[in-house]
Amino acid sequence: MKKIFTSLPFKLLVGVVLGIIAGQLAGLESAENAGGAVMNVVVTVRFILSELINFCVPLIVIGFIAPSITRLGKNASRMLGVALFCAYMSSILAALLSMAAGYGIIPHLSIVSEIEGLKELPEVVFQLEIPEIMSVMSALVLSVLLGLACTWTNAVTMTNLLEEFQKIVLQIVTRVVIPLLPVFIGFTFCALSYEGTITKQLPVFIQVVLIVIVGHYLWMAVLYIFAGIYSRSNPLDVVKNYGPAYITAVGTMSSAATLAVALRCAKKSEPPLRDDMVDFGIPLFANIHLCGSVLTEVFFVMTVSQILYGTMPDVGTMILFCLLLGVFAIGAPGVPGGTVMASLGLITGVLGFDETGTALMLTIFALQDSFGTACNITGDGALTMILSGYADRHNIKEQNLRIDL
Repeated sequence: MKKIFTSLPFKLLVGVVLGIIAGQLAGLESAENAGGAVMNVVVTVRFILSELINFCVPLIVIGFIAPSITRLGKNASRMLGVALFCAYMSSILAALLSMAAGYGIIPHLSIVSEIEGLKELPEVVFQLEIPEIMSVMSALVLSVLLGLACTWTNAVTMTNLLEEFQKIVLQIVTRVVIPLLPVFIGFTFCALSYEGTITKQLPVFIQVVLIVIVGHYLWMAVLYIFAGIYSRSNPLDVVKNYGPAYITAVGTMSSAATLAVALRCAKKSEPPLRDDMVDFGIPLFANIHLCGSVLTEVFFVMTVSQILYGTMPDVGTMILFCLLLGVFAIGAPGVPGGTVMASLGLITGVLGFDETGTALMLTIFALQDSFGTACNITGDGALTMILSGYADRHNIKEQNLRIDL
């Protein structure tokens, strides 16, 4: 019970509820100017927190993508290339499927995007601007080039430095960004409640979460059917053993915390999974295969865009977003909401979301993040089937790659 009360989704839910209540009370008191004074504080604190979170985004990009590339480079092999290709294609195709579903479903949802009758928020009293050290795209390019150059030159010192930097950034995320999220989101929902926006859109949030969960199951079915055909084996022999891993992922919202259980589930599936491919693929995919999270984020950004801005991004912009999101997902931090945290720069840069849109994305993504993680973990079994099938097709002898967990 204690874990529930200290979990991020619970804190976010408390922030949402308290924010909505405070916004409604401020709206009732606005006639006496008391509510207006409260909202001056709300919009100012929200602005400062938004600046701080955005400042951390390039650090997150560099801190996680560059070390990931160096680690992959050290173990470069044909199987590694196949694994990367499978993980990236799974994420990209899941994103494109979600995009197509978004254009087909979202226009039929009862979304009210008009601003008539909404209260106007007061201006920010104190604008404490915290500029980013570099743009997000610059951080992405720097991360890729830095990681590749380290592998080309066997730069041991720089590689170790990047590993240390990743640990530092992870601490910033877990000790600063994550604890601030409930507060930031609480203030954001207070502003939305004061305006009157969120009370009109609550049913839509419930609908989109349910739609996304259905999408997870559909994509997992696609992965396992393809994996079964390619590996010439029965995917049910793997799926039937993945129940404990799925439940664990739902409870922990962490691929890392679920890794030990996922390995045990995968090893119960031998055959069709090869032992060496399980030891190699499951830990790797736990860090680079985020199909469920990517599918979720794509559908949610389209929904939030329709809610706040009255229209969805055009097809070209969404395709670019999906392709780049697959890259960002590979280096996403292994914390709750890591995918959306790593891609905040895409959300603001490519899609043009403001702090309100970003806060809504963080909230509805985090509230269902456990199901996205469960989809990621379960999908890893299908990709490991593909690796096993590839190894058998190309007469790659089984290797003993035991990992002591």
